[in-house]
Amino acid sequence: MERVSLDDLEPSEAADGVHLALMAGADSMNVQHFEIEPGAVVEEHSHPHEQTGFIYEGELVFRSDGEEVVCGPGDSYAIPGEQPHAAENRGDETVRGIDIFSPPRENPSWQD
Repeated sequence: MERVSLDDLEPSEAADGVHLALMAGADSMNVQHFEIEPGAVVEEHSHPHEQTGFIYEGELVFRSDGEEVVCGPGDSYAIPGEQPHAAENRGDETVRGIDIFSPPRENPSWQD
């Protein structure tokens, strides 16, 4: 069994104001913690991984297929693999949440 604490993480800044850190991982999935500062944008991208997540602080606006979906504390979401998507923190507080990727993300480029 693997245990990873938020206190043990060393986040990487994947984009201006977007901080990501891989947490626990297994053969079929892994967990990533994120913090997105006010005004920060995750530009449109896609990846082969299915992505589900949970917001526990702040509000994040997702854009995909010409639609916007707002997720706030207590909301979860699911993004199919290969689906282009973007996200933006339009609020005044940092957004904090958890993503789960399947298959697991191994050595993502933002860790460099």
